[in-house]
Amino acid sequence: MSALFTRRLTAPALGLAAALVLTACSNPTDGGTTEVAATTGARTKINLGPDQKRITTGKVDSIAAKVPAEIRKRGTLEIVASSGSAAPLTFHATDNKTVIGVEPDIAHLVADVLGLEPRINTVSWENIFIGLDSGKYDAGFSNITVTEERKEKYDFAPYRKDDLAFEAKKGSGLKVAGPEDVAGKTVAVDTGTNQEKLLVEWSKENEKAGREPVNIKYYQNVSDTNLAVASGRIDLYLGPNPTAAYRVATAGKTEIVGTYSGAGATLQGLIAATTKKDNGLVEPLAEALNEVIDNGTYAQVLKRWGLSEESVEKSDINPPGLPKTNK
Repeated sequence: MSALFTRRLTAPALGLAAALVLTACSNPTDGGTTEVAATTGARTKINLGPDQKRITTGKVDSIAAKVPAEIRKRGTLEIVASSGSAAPLTFHATDNKTVIGVEPDIAHLVADVLGLEPRINTVSWENIFIGLDSGKYDAGFSNITVTEERKEKYDFAPYRKDDLAFEAKKGSGLKVAGPEDVAGKTVAVDTGTNQEKLLVEWSKENEKAGREPVNIKYYQNVSDTNLAVASGRIDLYLGPNPTAAYRVATAGKTEIVGTYSGAGATLQGLIAATTKKDNGLVEPLAEALNEVIDNGTYAQVLKRWGLSEESVEKSDINPPGLPKTNK
C-alpha cells in the first residue's frame, strides 16, 4: 500500500506549452527503444539500454579553472537527481540500474566542459535539497524549476524550459485551461514541487471566486499515481509535460488535457542546474551550459530525447522564477 494523504486546497492562468508526441515500440535486438516524434513530425529513436553512447564534448580550460578548488582537486562532479522513475528526464535503463535520460546527458556534457568525472547520485526528492545544503552534492540536475523562494537558498543555471501538463484518463472529456476547470476536481501532485505551489494557488483562487477548492492528493510512489489516473480513481495529475507525454505514448491509458508554464501565468518556467547559494559553482556551470549550447552538443542531446522544443538560447544565472505569490 502506498502512503497517501489529502488536503482541500489550488494554482495561475494557463500558458500553452508544446506537447511532445511520442510513439513507443520495443526492439529486443537493441535492448529496447522508444520512438519519439516532436510536433514538427521528425522522429527520433530513443535508446533505453545501459550502453548509452552519450554525446560528449571537450574540456574548456578557461571555464574549468573557475570551478572551486575543492571540486577541481577531487576531480568529480557530484550530481544529484531524483530516484523516482521519470522518463525521459531521469530513469533507469533496461538493466534497471543504469541512470539515463536527458538530465543525466546534460549533466555529463557540463562535466565534460569542466574536465570532471560526473557521478550521478539518485535520492528522494527532498534529499536532493538536503544534500545540496550539506555540500554532499555539488549540483542538482533533476528537473528543478527556478522559483523566487528557492533563489533565497540556491543558485540556478537554466538549461531547459519548464512546461507542465494535466494528465487524465483517456477519454475523460476533461479540458484544463484555467482554475475553474479544476474546481472540485481531485488532482494528484508531487509534494515540494512548483507544481504543488501552482495547484495550491489555483485552489485558493477558486475559493475566492466562490468555486469549490481543488481536492489535492499526494502519492508516495509514481506507479501509484499513474495507476490512480489511468483507472479514473482521481481526475487529474499535474506534473512535468515530458513525463506525461511519454506515459501517454507508452501506456496508452491517459491523455494530456491541458498544459501550463512552470513559472505561472506570465512567465516561462525554467529548469536549472541547482547549487548551494554562493558556493562558487554556478558561474562555471552557466558558462559550461553556454559552451554546449554554442557548440551544438546541447541541441543534439535534446533532439536525442525528443525535447528540442524545450531548448533555451542561453543560460543566465538566477533568472526570474515562479513568484512567491502567484499574482
